[in-house]
Amino acid sequence: MELTAYDISSFLAEDVGDGDVTTQAVIVADARLSASLLLKEEGVLCGLEVAEAVFRELDPNLDFEAFAGEGEVTRGAVARLSGNACALLTGERTALNLLGRLSGIATLTRRYVDAIDGTGAQILDTRKTTPGLRALEKLAVRTGGGSNHRFGLFDAILIKDNHVRLAGGVAEAVRRAQGHGLPVEVECETLDEVRDAIAVAADSILLDNMSPAELREAVALVGGRATTEASGGVTLETVRAIAETGVDFVSVGALTHSARSLDVSLEVR
Repeated sequence: MELTAYDISSFLAEDVGDGDVTTQAVIVADARLSASLLLKEEGVLCGLEVAEAVFRELDPNLDFEAFAGEGEVTRGAVARLSGNACALLTGERTALNLLGRLSGIATLTRRYVDAIDGTGAQILDTRKTTPGLRALEKLAVRTGGGSNHRFGLFDAILIKDNHVRLAGGVAEAVRRAQGHGLPVEVECETLDEVRDAIAVAADSILLDNMSPAELREAVALVGGRATTEASGGVTLETVRAIAETGVDFVSVGALTHSARSLDVSLEVR
């Protein structure tokens, strides 16, 4: 999903409101500045194009030169910019917040991806995202080498535990979901539920909060008749053991709900 001008305007409106009173009071309206965008710690760069869009929304004549590409592991100066001083100071915090947040997600994702290298499994994100930032946070996951799960409730069928309880069981929930034109994934918390899901030909099985031993048994039960996804409390310390059980995917909510923003700054020259 592409970032629209409306998104940029709404991000700025939250911070700027009726105007940047400090900059308006202190800086001459036609003043110019040159500055560098700095990534002050090593990480996977993500969001530089978004930061540029923020500044360009305020100064269409912005001069912007990138020194590093999206997805590159780097630190230090990642871009040079020059333009109207009032515009760039007004957009500084919004641009830095986005750049730091997205680079943090991409960096954490890369750590998970590297941790399971060679296992054949893929790292997935979840819907545990910041409201209003889902498209960008999922972009950051892709930039870090992960894969996106469904974007929202509208583009995939994923039967979770509460659906199962209200439908009267895994098998009945899957039967009700079939025939709607989308593959059906169902969350299973026990091996008996896995057997029920296979019996009614679920397309994918989410193995929730299972131990590595249970995951191996579940993968063996499925026997390739459905894709398998492990989920629930996955950490960098446990993710490789989980991936080595033979699951196709490991979903990690922490990629977006617990990633630390990287330290970034705008240094005026």
